[in-house]
Amino acid sequence: MSTFASIKTSAANKEVVTDLTRKLGLGPENVIARLAMCYSLSTDTKFTVKDVQDSKGKEYSRNVLFGVNFPHYLAMICTHYQVYKTDKDIPKYIKMHIDHGLQLIDEELRRNITLTGFDFMVHKIEAGLSCFK
Repeated sequence: MSTFASIKTSAANKEVVTDLTRKLGLGPENVIARLAMCYSLSTDTKFTVKDVQDSKGKEYSRNVLFGVNFPHYLAMICTHYQVYKTDKDIPKYIKMHIDHGLQLIDEELRRNITLTGFDFMVHKIEAGLSCFK
């Protein structure tokens, strides 16, 4: 399995994750980081290792970020990039999707300042479920 101790967001996202955590009220910052990663993956965006931004932002240990669910998040990245779980670039892919997702959520909240965390989640779940209709 991929081995890394921690992930750091970009400097630009250091305040973004704190602001989103406060605005959305969905739990601690690691919850917002997980949501950001999944949201980014849902856009089907694929990054190359060259796309990685600086690592001067908020740091999350692997355990704090993913807890016991790390294998599930790892599987999402491996499936998305068609790589094996020991691929050396997995931490970079995770970081890029967290950074990208934070930016996407931040942009969405800037467009709709009254959006609550609950409404955001319900909207995304409904959008995801609509593909099964």
